[in-house]
Amino acid sequence: MIRPHEHLMRRALELAALGLGRTSPNPAVGAVVAHGNAIVGEGYHRRAGEPHAERVALANAGEAARCADIYVSLEPCCHHGRTPPCTEAIIEAGISRVFYSVSDPDPRCAGGGEAALQAAGLEVRGGVLEEDGCRLLGGYIRHRRSGLPLVTCKLAMSLDGRIATRTGDSRWITSEASRRIVHELRNHSDAVIVGVGTVLADDPALTTRGVPGGRDALRVIMDSSGRTPPDAQVIREESNARCMIVCTDAAPPENLRALEAAGAEVLVLPETDDRVDLRALTQELGRRGALNVLIEGGGELAAGALEAGVVDRVLLFYAPIIIGGTETVPGVAGTGAATVAQALRLRDVTVRSVGPDMLAEGYLTPKAELRCSRD
Repeated sequence: MIRPHEHLMRRALELAALGLGRTSPNPAVGAVVAHGNAIVGEGYHRRAGEPHAERVALANAGEAARCADIYVSLEPCCHHGRTPPCTEAIIEAGISRVFYSVSDPDPRCAGGGEAALQAAGLEVRGGVLEEDGCRLLGGYIRHRRSGLPLVTCKLAMSLDGRIATRTGDSRWITSEASRRIVHELRNHSDAVIVGVGTVLADDPALTTRGVPGGRDALRVIMDSSGRTPPDAQVIREESNARCMIVCTDAAPPENLRALEAAGAEVLVLPETDDRVDLRALTQELGRRGALNVLIEGGGELAAGALEAGVVDRVLLFYAPIIIGGTETVPGVAGTGAATVAQALRLRDVTVRSVGPDMLAEGYLTPKAELRCSRD
């Protein structure tokens, strides 16, 4: 049974999702203006610097906004940034009631939006579909609380956990349906990370081809010694996003000059255990305003990210095949856990079918760190 107001908030969350990967470092926000169950205006925040969702929805509603309700995926802002406070626009439009999903963790707001609206005599209710809102805004919540992006590690494997055969063949283990979801993940991410081994083996473009209206995320190659070929597809593929090669001081300067000449950005970071320090990379991406980061593999990179403790969410696509063999490539390499008790355990795990495949999703980060409670 759908509770009152939930269907309108669900629409606000659907609108908000359209801005994922485009608004950073701002949150993706959607808004709906309604009289009862009738929507009279809606909108979403398209990109940083442009009008916020509330102002778009109110402009769309016009005079119909007077005495109406507004549903917003995030508590309306009450501070001056690139744009004026949304609380002012809501009050001036003559809105009667405000419903929002998630309290804003930004210290410039942090309950101030609700307080400002209530002081103006408006009825305000937060926490509508809060779990859904927190899931959608997990990257924003993570970034505002820690300065770090929410990092998702995705792997496509056989049922026995292999990402390539003993000859290195890996195309395609999972189905086209699973690959479409991956392209959507890229479309909603600020950065996509792969290891240089994946570039050398598969020469991926890491674009969102096939996604209508899609945009590419920053393509990041973990390459300690600068082995990425300057003519790699990820560099030469025409894209609306840049390619970044992340290396250490071990990379030959002539290799880095050739990569820069080919159009890539080169970022030199400290090394840990003879590879790029992943903590330093996530800190740098967070400093640049990235809210959602996708790690796509391969096995060594996945192991390094999990060992470094930078992964918040895991997506495991399983194809209904068995590859077998001791010389095949595991989904997560490295030394692994010494005991079962030391194994990483996921929370809030869900499993669903994707075409012929299965998708398992779960979180490593404590729920409290990705949730903005009103309590």
